[in-house]
Amino acid sequence: MKFYPVCLDISNKRCVVVGGGEVAERKAAKLLECGARVVLVGKTMTPGLRAMKDEGNIEHVPDDYRREHIEGAFLVIGATDRDDVNEKIFRDSRGRGILVNIVDEPARCDFIVPAVFRRKDLLVAISTGGKSPALAKRLRESMEEEYGPEYGILLDIMGDLRERIIARGGTPAENKKIFESVLDSDILRHIREAMRVTS
Repeated sequence: MKFYPVCLDISNKRCVVVGGGEVAERKAAKLLECGARVVLVGKTMTPGLRAMKDEGNIEHVPDDYRREHIEGAFLVIGATDRDDVNEKIFRDSRGRGILVNIVDEPARCDFIVPAVFRRKDLLVAISTGGKSPALAKRLRESMEEEYGPEYGILLDIMGDLRERIIARGGTPAENKKIFESVLDSDILRHIREAMRVTS
């Protein structure tokens, strides 16, 4: 199975997580980070999920999973430890054309969630196609050390520069040469030095 890499805009979209354990908590937290309207379905909750509910960040449906819980959802994540429930979530979602992810079961997924890290607007995602989340995590941790917060600052600079350069009306080839010359310069070293001075 080959997954098509894509970044989804889930802001203000209904995203349902079925389950109440630590995995469900991690999934809900990541969805919230991206602005989703998170609905948690399950009779039990971790303290972290309860805090999300008490703070009004997620909606909680204290019930066993039923098909109607996913009506109107943009995507569904099944994070239960029961195979029969996960299978029902998968079939119900597929039958309604709703994107579904059953945790740790690539064959029951329309999408998989890569290991990611962010540096402001820079998002780095690593996927093993569901074969080894542990390897994806290891690679992410290694790359987090190599690509520090200076890359987020660099991206802000490059974004501002891109707007200015394109507004000048040069050809794509001329613009590309400017962008590459900036990236080939000592700009990262200067950013790191400035960060050390201000820290």
